[in-house]
Amino acid sequence: MGTHVLVPLDGSSQAWAAFDHAVSNHDGGRITTLHVVDPMAGVYSDYGGGGYYDPQIHDQAVERGNELGEEAHDRAEEAGVLETTTIDTAVETGPAARTIVQYADENDVDHIVMGSHGRSGVTRVLLGSVAETVTRRSPVPVTIVR
Repeated sequence: MGTHVLVPLDGSSQAWAAFDHAVSNHDGGRITTLHVVDPMAGVYSDYGGGGYYDPQIHDQAVERGNELGEEAHDRAEEAGVLETTTIDTAVETGPAARTIVQYADENDVDHIVMGSHGRSGVTRVLLGSVAETVTRRSPVPVTIVR
């Protein structure tokens, strides 16, 4: 049985570069694409202590994750690896880094390949780095692709 590789996808060019890297370097195994939906997707506030939740917004975010998985399958087909490599899609809701690490831990993932936006300085401090957090907390090796 081949290696099980997890590739988080958010639709960015960096995430697609990571997926392409996984496809070209892990032929013969299993690649799972994971789209993490922000748990706040669909929550709106009026800044007065109230607010409301629109489940349609959350559903649209989940559908976007499924579409990314279909696009990944198409890219793998174009690369000609589907005869030897299995492509799976997962969509989970939660904080991105924590959800990626938890998914890897609970689903027998052997390796994580993910993109990095390469932010630095104040932007990185203010926004944090999902790739850095995953690298520090992951129970398996992580490859960061830029």
